[in-house]
Amino acid sequence: MHRSSNDRQHFIRVGVLIIISTILMTWMLKLALPLPTKASAQAFTVDRVLDVHIVLISFFFSLVVVFMLYSLVVFRRRAGDTGEGEHFEGNTALEIVWTVVPLIVVLFLGYLGVRTLNTIVAPQPDEITVDVKGFQWAWTFDYPEGGFTSPELVLPVNQPAVMEMTATDVLHSFWVPEFRVKQDLVPGQTTHVRFTPVEVGEYKLRCAELCGLTHWNMLATVRVVPQDEYDAWMTEQAAKADTAVAGVVDEHVSD
Repeated sequence: MHRSSNDRQHFIRVGVLIIISTILMTWMLKLALPLPTKASAQAFTVDRVLDVHIVLISFFFSLVVVFMLYSLVVFRRRAGDTGEGEHFEGNTALEIVWTVVPLIVVLFLGYLGVRTLNTIVAPQPDEITVDVKGFQWAWTFDYPEGGFTSPELVLPVNQPAVMEMTATDVLHSFWVPEFRVKQDLVPGQTTHVRFTPVEVGEYKLRCAELCGLTHWNMLATVRVVPQDEYDAWMTEQAAKADTAVAGVVDEHVSD
């Protein structure tokens, strides 16, 4: 009876220490690895999945380390103790637990990841389509609706957008950290990435695939603006494109 009571006390202490350690580890990891602002609807979904990973990592780390340190301190050999410790041949129940639990955790994380990915890539109504081309070492953005090409990506806030992307030379990768989306551009293929900007501001598109000498400088400006400002920008860019085409035609006719 005394042994059972002591065991219960040890498990209670270890359980409390694991909870405290998990909370501290979660807090420290989020503090040590700050993420940029969440500027797209998808960013909130991705961050929730990341939070689940961080909590699970903190818990299992604490589970192992607390048990190990507690055992080393509490059950250490005392001075003058010359007896032998208990011998264990194995514990079938424990072995089943540490096999089944990790399997369940991995399957759960896999399910969570697939469900999140399916949500992110699902087409949305009234999407704005932009044709994105990546090449060493720059980006261009074609707006089919306006009939023009822009060196910067401009999008209206709270409006779903889909990027139809391809590369003209080597692999590149579309990555805006604040949007929490990343997708490779493959020569000869068209890939897609979808997101809904939710915060007005200016961001940087980066290439996240090593693509040559100045890969580090393969950047483009991404501007998220109110709808009226976007409409005015589209009208202005379309007018410039029409003027440029008219100038080329006039020059050709005069020749």
